[in-house]
Amino acid sequence: LGPAPGDLARAFEAEVVEDEDEVLQVRGRWHRTLPSARRSATLLAVNDWNRERIWPKVYLREEDDRLALYTEVSVDLEHGVTDDQLAQLVACGLGTGVQFFAALAGLVPEEDSAGGGHPEQHRP
Repeated sequence: LGPAPGDLARAFEAEVVEDEDEVLQVRGRWHRTLPSARRSATLLAVNDWNRERIWPKVYLREEDDRLALYTEVSVDLEHGVTDDQLAQLVACGLGTGVQFFAALAGLVPEEDSAGGGHPEQHRP
C-alpha cells in the first residue's frame, strides 16, 4: 500500500514471508528519519512502546546515517485463515502502525527530524 499526501507512514506493505509460506507480515515505515545522534533516545521510545503493547513490534534501522523507524505485525497462519480474519489482521497491522507513528510525531517536532532539539525532551 503506497503513501498518500500527508500520511504518517511512507508506506505499508503486507506479504507472506517467502521462507515460511504461512506467516503474514504487515510492515510500515515512518515518513521521517532522525539523526543518528538521537539513537539512544529513540531506542528508549521504541522499547517503551514494545514493552507496553503487543502490536506492532517497533524497530529502527540505520539508513544513510539516519534512523528509520518501522512497525511490524507478524501472524502465523499455518492452520488457515478466513477472508474476514485476514482483513482483521491487515487492519490490525495498519491501525497499530499508524498509532505508533502518530504517537512518535507528537513526541518529535518536525524540526527535530532535521537534526535539532534535545533527545531527552521527547521521551514518552
